[in-house]
Amino acid sequence: MPSFKFLKEEKLKSRKVIQQLFERRTSIHIFPLRLIWGPIEPRFNEHPTQFAVTVPKKRFAKAVDRNRIKRVIREGYRLSKPLLNEQLTPFDQQYGLMFIYTGKKKPSLFEIEKSLKRIRKKLVKHLSAELEEEK
Repeated sequence: MPSFKFLKEEKLKSRKVIQQLFERRTSIHIFPLRLIWGPIEPRFNEHPTQFAVTVPKKRFAKAVDRNRIKRVIREGYRLSKPLLNEQLTPFDQQYGLMFIYTGKKKPSLFEIEKSLKRIRKKLVKHLSAELEEEK
């Protein structure tokens, strides 16, 4: 049975890795989320992904609103994580995922889940294409 827990080892906290993600600028944008992602070298643990989320202070001045949006995004990610990890396991690589909320209003969990599902499909498609190019 897949684990829906969001463990400490799955949180992306390394400034070095986050900086690498922004330098590579590999991103996918499906409104209201932008995913900036990339491989993590060297691998930190056995989990296929490490995850972080941010909400711009410019759009949401109140910390209460930013924290609420981050909580909703983390919950949507937590629910979709087992399927994502299952799809990323064949690539034998650990990936850093940084989600940035780009919307102008507070999202519902349904909107976030819908966006995460489309991002997941696009990410796996992109990685599959890269794998095919290497062969």
